[in-house]
Amino acid sequence: MTSQPALPPASPVTLVASDLDRTLIYSAAALQLPMPDAQAPRLLCVEVYDHKPLSYVTETAAALLAELAGAPSTVFVPTTTRTREQYHRIHLPGPAARFAICANGGHMLVDGESDPDWQRTVARRLADECASLAEVRAHLVAAADPAWLLKERVAEDLFAYLVVDRALLPPDWRQELAEWAEPRGWTVSLQGRKIYAVPRPLTKSAAMREVARRTGATLTLAAGDSLLDADLLLAADRGWRPGHGELADADWNAPHVEATAERGVAAGEEILRRLLRTAGLRRAA
Repeated sequence: MTSQPALPPASPVTLVASDLDRTLIYSAAALQLPMPDAQAPRLLCVEVYDHKPLSYVTETAAALLAELAGAPSTVFVPTTTRTREQYHRIHLPGPAARFAICANGGHMLVDGESDPDWQRTVARRLADECASLAEVRAHLVAAADPAWLLKERVAEDLFAYLVVDRALLPPDWRQELAEWAEPRGWTVSLQGRKIYAVPRPLTKSAAMREVARRTGATLTLAAGDSLLDADLLLAADRGWRPGHGELADADWNAPHVEATAERGVAAGEEILRRLLRTAGLRRAA
């Protein structure tokens, strides 16, 4: 555990740890706007990449997020599999988050900088509990077929992922990879066009627990859409998942986790309303 002391709060604190992509923010391809064009919600761009808009929230969601992040009794923690560089491209509404979790828990940002004590804690666990990144990466590259492999990447020297053509990806390939990775202490997740191979000790939940310890949070709330968010949702006191995504496709459930009725960017609004209500910031959602 890190050497940073916990600071008991003067009043009860609620920690809100939420995944970003396809939970709170959405690419154009993930928006899911089934209504007539004239009835579509107004959108706010929150990320630009390569000089082009990339991720959005509705204007209503932006106001809800600013309210949540600005509440003095709430610690809002963006929690993502993105690298630090990818995370810093995002400009969320409201005050800047003091804490953020990147690289699936591999980095805990405090005021925008990676906490060195947490880095050391993560490095020890990975060395002790799972196969090396080099071994897993070599297997990924050898097992992938150039016919459907678009890119191969390593994130933060912590985990690896492939960008694939989903239409050409063999239906059983992800499961075969998961069966190879499991005894080596790694997990596999398919999100959109990306296949992630992540060390099992590298979790969002472990980082969330450390932020909760440091802030003295008495209630933890979480949201996420992918299998890499399952541990985060299970570790929280209450959780929400969108009506779309990897967890929805797998019909994943837990007693304290609720699914939204909405899908796409509208689910982001619904999640924020439920978070605000549960945190005691609104009477109705």
